[in-house]
Amino acid sequence: MPHLTLEYSANLADETSLGELCATLAQVLDAQRDEAGARVYPRGGIRTRALRCEQYFVADGDPQNAFVHGCLKIGAGRSPEVRRATGNALFEAIKLHFAQAFATRGLALSLEIVEFSEEGAWKHNNLHARLKT
Repeated sequence: MPHLTLEYSANLADETSLGELCATLAQVLDAQRDEAGARVYPRGGIRTRALRCEQYFVADGDPQNAFVHGCLKIGAGRSPEVRRATGNALFEAIKLHFAQAFATRGLALSLEIVEFSEEGAWKHNNLHARLKT
């Protein structure tokens, strides 16, 4: 963990742009540090993805209206300050990426952070070990 999923309206951006945003947001997650300066999220657990929504209705139904909603899933136990700093950094990067679209059309941007416990989560991952070398 963390896993960040972006849902976006199909009228908003091309795949190249969203791929670039996914890379940027992964870098933002990788850069997060706690109060002691330690890495907050293990690099081998970072995932970002964008899911294009072909079927949607935004606000009054104007076909130019668009949306992006991000959901960051993280394991429980991080401080409120760390969660807030992570959310602020991710949301600023999202707003910057879509600044031009925001200035020219109806656009709703949102982000949520969801914590979950290890109970009920299964993982099998060799990336952590591979990234240590």
